[in-house]
Amino acid sequence: MKKYTDEQMKKIYSERRAKLFAFMKENKITAAVFEDSEEHRDLSIRYFTGHPSDALWICSSDGKNVLLPWDENLAAERSVDVKIVPYNKYGRKNLDAVREVLKSFKKNNPRLKVELSPSTPYPLFLKYVDCLQGWDVLCREKSVHDFVLDLRSCKDEYEIECTREAARVGDLIIEKIEGGIADGSIRTESDVALLIERELRLNGCERTGFDTLAAGPSRSFAIHAFPGYTGAPWPGKGLSILDFGVVFEGYTSDTTLTVVKDATEEQKNLVKLVEKAADAALPYYKSGEKIKMAGLVADEVFKKAKREMPHTLGHGIGLEIHEFPRVSARQTEELVFKPGMIVTLEPGLYDEKLGGVRLENDVLITEDGNEVLTHSKILWL
Repeated sequence: MKKYTDEQMKKIYSERRAKLFAFMKENKITAAVFEDSEEHRDLSIRYFTGHPSDALWICSSDGKNVLLPWDENLAAERSVDVKIVPYNKYGRKNLDAVREVLKSFKKNNPRLKVELSPSTPYPLFLKYVDCLQGWDVLCREKSVHDFVLDLRSCKDEYEIECTREAARVGDLIIEKIEGGIADGSIRTESDVALLIERELRLNGCERTGFDTLAAGPSRSFAIHAFPGYTGAPWPGKGLSILDFGVVFEGYTSDTTLTVVKDATEEQKNLVKLVEKAADAALPYYKSGEKIKMAGLVADEVFKKAKREMPHTLGHGIGLEIHEFPRVSARQTEELVFKPGMIVTLEPGLYDEKLGGVRLENDVLITEDGNEVLTHSKILWL
C-alpha cells in the first residue's frame, strides 16, 4: 500500500469532517455527539478522527471538535488533527463530559440543537434532556448520524487503498489454503480458521472482519454455520464453505469460497448456478445503475432452475462488515450504485441434503464500471 504523509492524512480527515460540518450548518444542527463504547459501537469516530475505539467525539457545525478517549496514549498516537481531552477529566461519565464540552460550543443563539445517535436508549435520552439545559436534544431518524452512514458508503482514496490491501492479504491467505489442502496440513474447519488468524497478523492486518465461518459438508447447508467452526473435516466429500474477512487499518474484506470434492451431479449443478448468477449480476455493478437490478438478475437465474437464494446478493463493506447499501431485488427504485462504493457480490444456494455453495467477492464501483478487488473462487478437487 502507498505511504501517506502526515499532511496528506490531515487533508483526508479534514475533508471528511468538512462534509459533516456543512450538513450540520445546512440543517441548523449546532452540535452532534458520537459514542464508541462497549454499550454502543459507532465506528464513525474512527472515520472522522482515526482513533480506533472507545471514545466520545463531540463536534459543532463551526468546526470545533473534541475527542474524549478511554485510552489517551492510543489517541495521541492514532488520532489525526483533533483536540484530545482525557475521558478521566469528567470521571468517565458521558453525561458530564458532553455537558461540559458543549458549554464551549455555545453561541448567541436562542435555539441550540444537539443530536444524539438514533439508537440512543430512551431512558438515556431523557437523562441527556435533563442534563443539557439550554439545548434542544434531538434523537431521530434522518439525523446527522444517518447522513454519516450514507457519507461512509462512498469511499475516498485512502479507504479504497486500505480495502485493496485487505483484499491482497485475503488473496494471499486463499493461496495458503489451497496449498494446505494440497499438502494435507489443512484437514479440519479449525485448521483453516486458525490459519487465517495467524496469516492475517503476519501480513500486517488487525483482526478478522467477523468470526470466520468454516463449514464442511455436514454443515454447509447453513447460510452462517453455527458455531463458526469446529473440529469437523474440511474440506470433505461434497461441498465445503469458507467465509472470512481481514481488516487492514480498520477496513475489512469479505470473501467466501466453496470447495467442491467428489461432488454428485446435483451438487455440481448448485455450484454452476451460483457461478452463473455471479457472472450475470456483475455487469450491473456500475455507477448509475439501479441497485435492485443486480438482485433481480441473480434471482432470475435461480428462478429458472426452480431455486431461490435465501439472502441478499450483497452489501456494502468498510469500517464495518455490513454497511449501506444492501444489494437486493427488494431495494427501492431510487437507490443506485455510486463511484467509491465497495459492495459484495455473493450469490449462494443451500440445501439440507446437498449442502451449500456461496461465491463472494468485493467489488469497487468506478466511474466507468467496476473493479473486482478480491479473487475468491470455486475450488474443484
